[in-house]
Amino acid sequence: MILQDFDIQVASAKHIDFAQLICDEMAESAKARGTGIAQRSSEYVADKMLEGKAVIALHRDGTWAGFCYIETWSHGQFVANSGLIVNPQFRKSGLAKAIKQEIFQLSRKKYPDAKIFGLTTGLAVMKINSELGYEPVTYSELTQDEDFWAGCKSCVNYDILMSKERKNCMCTAMLFDPIEKQKEFEEKMKKITHKATLLERIENAIKKGLDRFQLVPVLVERVKVKG
Repeated sequence: MILQDFDIQVASAKHIDFAQLICDEMAESAKARGTGIAQRSSEYVADKMLEGKAVIALHRDGTWAGFCYIETWSHGQFVANSGLIVNPQFRKSGLAKAIKQEIFQLSRKKYPDAKIFGLTTGLAVMKINSELGYEPVTYSELTQDEDFWAGCKSCVNYDILMSKERKNCMCTAMLFDPIEKQKEFEEKMKKITHKATLLERIENAIKKGLDRFQLVPVLVERVKVKG
């Protein structure tokens, strides 16, 4: 199984019939991991498709292969890429990473100024997030929108979360901050420019030194002629 066998695209009305299958697999996957996720109805998933806030992957034979959707919190200041799921028969093909990259780009396009975050216990997802530029953060740096945290009620670890006053839990919090990433990029460019300027100065100094060195024989000859 290779990625070329799949078509990863922004979900739309034509994909609504897959909504219930996706929800069922989300629930089964959470059960198998022994963790919980914010339970979503097929109507909720279908709405995300209609809003153009989801990415779906289909096998070339038309079989549903994977899915992920966008949620916004704190009036659009925060965005979460939620519900990442891959059909069991297509796992270990690199599809999860490809879907995550696609939904990340869609989030950046729709909400360029929003902070993108996630809570996960999966090492594979953490690795993908890191490659996309996410950084581990404390829960205090995430949205404090009550509706978001209410979604954790379906998780088996919800009591732990509340006993910790929502400061930490079994999940690792990760965040992509576009402002901080822009600052990092600008600082990197400054360093590159500084190095380039320094190298240019060194090259010019060496060139001038060589030019002077090349003038020495000429000056010697002139002295000999005058003498």
